[in-house]
Amino acid sequence: MASPRPYVLLIDDEPHSLAAMRMALEDEFEILTASDTTAAAALMAEEWVQVVICDQRMPGETGVQFLTTLRESWPETVRLLITGYTDPGAMADAINEAGIHQFIAKPWHPDHLLMVVRNAARLFTLARENERLSLEMRHLTTTSETRLEKRRKALREGMGFETILRAPHSPLNPVLAAARQFATFDVPVLLTGEPGTGKAQLARAMHMVSLRSDKPFYALSLAGMPEDLVAAELLGAKRGVMGANRIGLFQKADRGTLYLSGVDSLSPALQLALLRVLTEGAFTPLGGQETVTTNLRLMAGSHRDLAALVAEGQFRPDLYYALSVADLPIPPLRARRGDLAVLAQHVLAEVAARHGKLAHGFEPAALEFLESYDWPGNLRELTNEITRMLIFAQDSVLGAELISRPILQGPPGEAGADRSAQAVLTGDGTLKDRVELIEMRILRETLTRHRWNKSRAAGELGLSRVGLRAKLERYGITDPSGRLVADEEED
Repeated sequence: MASPRPYVLLIDDEPHSLAAMRMALEDEFEILTASDTTAAAALMAEEWVQVVICDQRMPGETGVQFLTTLRESWPETVRLLITGYTDPGAMADAINEAGIHQFIAKPWHPDHLLMVVRNAARLFTLARENERLSLEMRHLTTTSETRLEKRRKALREGMGFETILRAPHSPLNPVLAAARQFATFDVPVLLTGEPGTGKAQLARAMHMVSLRSDKPFYALSLAGMPEDLVAAELLGAKRGVMGANRIGLFQKADRGTLYLSGVDSLSPALQLALLRVLTEGAFTPLGGQETVTTNLRLMAGSHRDLAALVAEGQFRPDLYYALSVADLPIPPLRARRGDLAVLAQHVLAEVAARHGKLAHGFEPAALEFLESYDWPGNLRELTNEITRMLIFAQDSVLGAELISRPILQGPPGEAGADRSAQAVLTGDGTLKDRVELIEMRILRETLTRHRWNKSRAAGELGLSRVGLRAKLERYGITDPSGRLVADEEED
């Protein structure tokens, strides 16, 4: 199987010099050219360059200055400098500043240039292999426990999961405990749960405490993307397929972590390509013939049951089993009612800071409604609701009257008068029972919107204050302080 040809970037402001270097190297290497350092920097950002050859005398900045800057962003790229000076002191300074591997003196010979670039490309490959071996051999066994296990323990106890907010006895805690264990082992991870439950946030947290935490983390949502665009994003494409060479996420995430949300939406062809990456660490870019290797850690997210999709023939069983070494189900927000107060306060602080509006918190009645709602849209819906509340708020403490009507009409709490309303509405019962349950919800929602002003609520509902009082007494509806609403009359 053919290996991919290394990319070499040539930088010279003289066209004939670029043409001569290209002619000497193009039989063995993929050649990129730039006539100035600005264009060269753009190419570095787009392509995976192994070797850079730069002329010292360049307009704007010298070759040493450019290679010094390049060293900070792409330290692994082997840097070569073409120069006419031979001052040992200047050469030593250039090596220290720019980390130049070798100088190429003018005039250069094509055979000599080819040999130098061959050695530079080999050096790049050996350096990557050495880093991989160093990672594998870094942790040797000791008498009590391996150094690798010591690092895993330190990572599990360290940063990463502190961004996932929850109450002390949250249902999310067992999931996070398992995630901490899986995080420091280089295995694929499958995160399942409804949209908006925080799967991407958990994937990033696991990356931050993994052995790859010093490498990049990439995330891509696949849901709704056309198949050809997904293929280009993941596999990359050769020039002519997408207009220009494109580096895919499989290559960008080499030695790092890639999180793919909506993996259940992958086509059969892309499922096969993903399986190849997981089992062989290899893929072929669109329009290419060569095989490119990658050493990434894959995390996948799905809001559908992949095992059920396997049974229906919509998902490859071998890919499912390859992905589900670590299978972590994320509970929906309705199963985390105890976390709502913590999450709501955090979301409010973030939204208030983003929009520059003062907000200190929620009234107890508002939190009661937020905690009682089922949140089918999970964290995204919660964020949207709190943003809307903040926009209409007149005080720094947000009250229940700001909450959307569908939430106000929901069950009010575990001990509320109509907590069983949903079950009765969807179950058996007389028309009278069902109408009364709906009436209770409408009364409570209307009073909350009017801040428990019974005169205004009665006016909206077309009731007298005596008639409203009678209904409140009948249903036992109380205000947030716990007093019977019928004992007060507010104008």
